[in-house]
Amino acid sequence: MMKVKMQTINQKIAVEYLKFFYPRLRNEITQLSVQDNFAGIMQATVNYLKGLLQEAKINIIAHHIKLMDALYTNGNSYVRTMIENIFVRSFESFKKHAKIQHWKLLYQYMPVSFQIIYNEQQKQDQIYFGK
Repeated sequence: MMKVKMQTINQKIAVEYLKFFYPRLRNEITQLSVQDNFAGIMQATVNYLKGLLQEAKINIIAHHIKLMDALYTNGNSYVRTMIENIFVRSFESFKKHAKIQHWKLLYQYMPVSFQIIYNEQQKQDQIYFGK
């Protein structure tokens, strides 16, 4: 059986996936995509997940993180950069606002690629900002 390589996901394709992944955000994502505001779309997904965090819906958040990893893995450089700089960067805020056991569970469910990026971001923040 041949393996078919998935098409590289650009910003426009990523928007369509995100509309599917986040039905509750579909109108907001559509509006932001018309404005060509991919960063805003990423922030909307982060805000949505923060709401789920307040409701302690850790399994749902973990599922969405894995979906975002699929976009990251197959994304072009722009999509990957936006996911790194907005989505993964938001994990520090998740950590601050989550109960310790919830954060540990989320981190455990986090794809290795995001763990590596997150840990590298933490090291860089320590160097540059002493955080």
